[in-house]
Amino acid sequence: MEDLIRAENLGVTLGGKVVLEEITFSARAGDLTGIIGPNGAGKTTLLRAVLGLVPVQKGELTVIGVPSSRVKEIRPRIGYMPQRQSFEQRFPLSSADVVATGLLSPGTLLRRIDNKEKKIQTALKSVGMAHLSSWPFQDLSGGEQQRVLLARSLVRSPALLLLDEPNAGLDFPAQQSFMELLQKLKEKEGLTIILVSHDLISIAAASDQLVCINRTMHIHGQPADVLRSPHLDEAYRCQFDFLSSTGDKERSWH
Repeated sequence: MEDLIRAENLGVTLGGKVVLEEITFSARAGDLTGIIGPNGAGKTTLLRAVLGLVPVQKGELTVIGVPSSRVKEIRPRIGYMPQRQSFEQRFPLSSADVVATGLLSPGTLLRRIDNKEKKIQTALKSVGMAHLSSWPFQDLSGGEQQRVLLARSLVRSPALLLLDEPNAGLDFPAQQSFMELLQKLKEKEGLTIILVSHDLISIAAASDQLVCINRTMHIHGQPADVLRSPHLDEAYRCQFDFLSSTGDKERSWH
C-alpha cells in the first residue's frame, strides 16, 4: 500500500522556539497510526503541520502525494477533528447544522453545495447519529457529541482523517464505543487515520503502528514493541525531569 503521509527529519519552529525536530515516520493508506507522548510534546503541532496550518522549516513532509507547502490544494481530502473544547457548544445548532459546517470553506461560501443534505445525512448515518440529526447539539451526551463532530470531519468523504484527543473527557464506555466506531470506519471506508491520544492502552489496541514523540522522535513501530521499549519511558521521563529540575509545574513544551 502507498504511504499517504511521509515525514523525513521534519522540523517545526514557532515563535523562535523549536517545537518539533527530526520527526521521521510514514503512514500507509488504510492504516491507523497512533501519535503518543506527554503533554506539550508537539502532537497537535504535528497534526497542524500535516494540515498545512504551520510551516515546516526543516526536512520534508508529503501528504497524499504533495509537499506540505501545497497541502491546501488537497485539504478537502483531509478530515480533521480538533480537541473537543475547540468547538463552541453554546451555539443553538442541531446535529445536522454542526455537520454542515464541515462543508464550509472559502471556496464554498458564495456557491451552492451540491447534494448538501445527502452528504450530511450520510455522514451522520456512518457514525450512528442519523436519528438525532435534528436534535440540539448542546443537549447530546458527551459521546454523542463526539460522534457528531466525527461526522463533521467525514462529511467531505476524506481519504485521510486526523483526530486530536477525541476521547478526552468521555467516560470509559463512551471511549470504547468511539474506538470501535473508528475501527469499523477504517475497515469499511478504507480510511487512513492519524489519532492523537493519551490513552496508551486503547490506542495501542486500535493502532497498526504507534509514533511516540516528545519534541523529537523517540520510537515508532508495532504497538506491542513500542509499549515494551525503554524509549517509551524515556519520552515521558524527559518531561518529568524537566519539571523537576525547574520546579515550574505550569511550564510545558508545545
